Amino acid sequence: MTPLQELRHSTAHVMATAVLRLFPDAKLDIGPPTDSGFYYDFDLEHRLTPEDLEKIEAEMKRVIEENQRFQRFELSRDEAKDLLNQKDQPYKIERLGDIPEDEAISFYQNGEFVDLCAGTHVDSTGKIPAFKLLNVAGAYYRGDENNKQLQRVYGTAFFSQKELKRFLHQREEAAKRDHRKLGHELRLFRIEPMVGTGLPIMLPRGGTMRAELERLIGEKLAEYDYERVYTPHIGSIELYKTSGHFPFYAHSMYEPINIEEKQFLLKPMNCPMHIQVYASEPRSYRDLPQRYAEFGTVYRHEQSGELNGLVRVRGFTQDDGHIFCTPEQLKEEFKKCLKMVQEVMGLFEIRTQCRVSLRDPDDKDKYVGEDSLWQPAEQCIEEVVNELELDHTIGHGEAAFYGPKLDFMALDVLGRKWQIGTIQVDFSLPQRFELEYTGSDGKAHRPVMVHRAIFGSIERYMGLLIEHFNGSFPVWLAPEQIRLLPISEDQLPYADEIAARCKEMSLRAHVDRHDEKIGAKIRRARLDRIPYLAVVGKKEVENGTIALRSRQYGEEGSYAVGEFLDRVSQEVQARTLTSKPEGLAETEWT
Repeated sequence: MTPLQELRHSTAHVMATAVLRLFPDAKLDIGPPTDSGFYYDFDLEHRLTPEDLEKIEAEMKRVIEENQRFQRFELSRDEAKDLLNQKDQPYKIERLGDIPEDEAISFYQNGEFVDLCAGTHVDSTGKIPAFKLLNVAGAYYRGDENNKQLQRVYGTAFFSQKELKRFLHQREEAAKRDHRKLGHELRLFRIEPMVGTGLPIMLPRGGTMRAELERLIGEKLAEYDYERVYTPHIGSIELYKTSGHFPFYAHSMYEPINIEEKQFLLKPMNCPMHIQVYASEPRSYRDLPQRYAEFGTVYRHEQSGELNGLVRVRGFTQDDGHIFCTPEQLKEEFKKCLKMVQEVMGLFEIRTQCRVSLRDPDDKDKYVGEDSLWQPAEQCIEEVVNELELDHTIGHGEAAFYGPKLDFMALDVLGRKWQIGTIQVDFSLPQRFELEYTGSDGKAHRPVMVHRAIFGSIERYMGLLIEHFNGSFPVWLAPEQIRLLPISEDQLPYADEIAARCKEMSLRAHVDRHDEKIGAKIRRARLDRIPYLAVVGKKEVENGTIALRSRQYGEEGSYAVGEFLDRVSQEVQARTLTSKPEGLAETEWT
């Protein structure tokens, strides 16, 4: 563990100590550190409330003041089981069964608290300088909705009060920016129980935003010579048996659908369909690379407790692409995919971090293909990131079941990580589907496959953008770019004329027809985060002007209509990022 993980894991033990003091009958499961803090799962008769968290915090402070040492000791399997039985901790006894026979069974003790734990920890509870309990949520035991639901208490810990204070401030900002909240307020999307959880519906304003994102990717597809394809939402189970998704990806797939005594599956990935496009006719080395792209909707079996607005859904659309090339073309194609990602992320000025995701060398049964197929794939990715001096981390065990990949994490305005696009190198599926091309020697050769997505899930990326920009989108992406605000009914015809000119110029404008004072109209437009407000009164009608208020600069004074519309049009065409995302400190931005 890193020092910060040790601190957080130790704080989780302190929390469990405090919970047992307050609720002696509590049954404990696990309490690991996380990227942002820690949690511990409890089976309690009492339903924990925010007031209970305050009491637990107070007791934790007493445990910390006692400066209890964290002491490790080992027991035999039988001794460990006896100890856990004495403490009446059935979940811990089950977890004991997860420990391999050849591994030591270790416990950690601080004061009266003893926990089955591999460690590691700080020296003593007094070494925990700053912590905070955050919230409580339901969590099924072992993540299985068929098991009992436990109470998961989340918290965080840092090495200083300053770091903790900064984290809590960012958390408050994140709550304000929650895309589920803003999505409702800005009328972008809804998740209706009548349709089903995890299945978002894009409302007209959200649909406009999504169409702009798809148009952006469509331009990139034309620039990089992709051909568009369209594939079904279901496919024969035999297709997915051949690809290996069934059974290697079965945990994320829905049950088969029986149609006329044959079995079909909801599409979990687009790649087997695109393989069929490649295989539809003979290929020569002169035809390669073949580049296919699709906004393909896929379906994943997500647990209900894991669903989260647009970020974690059961049906989503990937900006998916697949390249079939010769081994000699592989590195150049991989670099082109990387360049596409960098260009698109640059439009939003979103920083990214990269992870080279490789097989778990100790658990190769989770993957298809021999070592001879994985080695050149891993070598290609490693060579590219080293040649381009790309800052990256290594993730063992994070590869797709068919090949290694370069994953992209976007860092939003608050420094949070979002899993987005990926570029994957695949020698395995072309072999499983026996794909071929005729080489210059007249013989049959096996192509290499590159899987790539820039946004990843368009829905998830929209969630990222909603929170990153706090709903104040760049003008080109804003569902409504201009709102025309007539001061009285007399100016409605003039406002309609300007709206018609906007339509001719492919600008999205709306006339506010409410019978209200201009102040109320301006307040509503600000809440809707409209980039440009054009106020029109008697003077503006007479002079052929508008009184401009922009989201970026506030009141800008009088503009000739043509001059104003040209300004907005140029900004839209250039996809200008008119201002930095709200809340980002200058030092963080640079």
